[in-house]
Amino acid sequence: MNIKSLQLFIHLCDSQSFSRTATAMHISPSALSRQIQKLEQEAGQRLFVRDNRSVELTPAGKRLFPVAMKIVSEWHQFHTSNSSEEQILKGEIRLFCSVTASYSHLPDLLSEFRLQHPFIEFKLSTGDPAQAIDKVLNDEADIAISAQPDTLPARLEFETISEIPLSVIAPSGVSQFSEALQGNEIDWNQVPFIVSEAGTARERANSWFKAMKIKPNIYAQVSGHEAIVSMVALGCGVGIAPDVVINNSPVKDKITRLKTTSIAPFKLGVVCKGSQKDNPLVKALWQVAENTYIAP
Repeated sequence: MNIKSLQLFIHLCDSQSFSRTATAMHISPSALSRQIQKLEQEAGQRLFVRDNRSVELTPAGKRLFPVAMKIVSEWHQFHTSNSSEEQILKGEIRLFCSVTASYSHLPDLLSEFRLQHPFIEFKLSTGDPAQAIDKVLNDEADIAISAQPDTLPARLEFETISEIPLSVIAPSGVSQFSEALQGNEIDWNQVPFIVSEAGTARERANSWFKAMKIKPNIYAQVSGHEAIVSMVALGCGVGIAPDVVINNSPVKDKITRLKTTSIAPFKLGVVCKGSQKDNPLVKALWQVAENTYIAP
């Protein structure tokens, strides 16, 4: 239970609206919902009854409210009395992630972070997620959002922020291989595949091919998951891509998910060198990441 969660709880008690509290407290609605969920987990009880329009305190929430007010009030008094001694973190963090992660996961992570550390700036670069580990190892980024590889290099630290399913996708329109996809038994030998050229998604694809006893006819190996979805939408082949990329693709209406044996999901998280964990800026972001993931 932390001060920020209690501050959000107090404001939500007053506003009785997730959207109004999110706007007022400069946090995304999904990040606010996660903070309240974590607070409820720590309290061991539901604090709010939610519906589509408003929220209402439960009896447990009503009991927590005066306690939260007292804790926050005393914290402010302590903080004020020690403000002259408090060191404010300033500086720049070099952050690398994929284009999709920059709008699917980064906003929630940074909105919470900037509430705590408004003077830390980010130098963001985007690219193929398969490059994330190397970017950190080669000191081209202080921290990256990356899929957790099957074997993490010993010098690196990883903290999960989400779990990402993958799907096998095909063009929704007519293609040269449409007939091969019909019926209960797909003739995979007649199907061209589009896959990542490297990275965790490619490892998952290879494992799926092996489990399905498929010798894939690889039409294209691409860098960046977004390109897989685009090429599938154009009718170039069947692809294997993370659901978060599919769901956020501008061409998602032109593809369809195939019903087949499931592919093992992978964990998405932040990664940095172990030696960087002592860097106050990286450490501050890492602490926010640790509070982000709620295990299913």
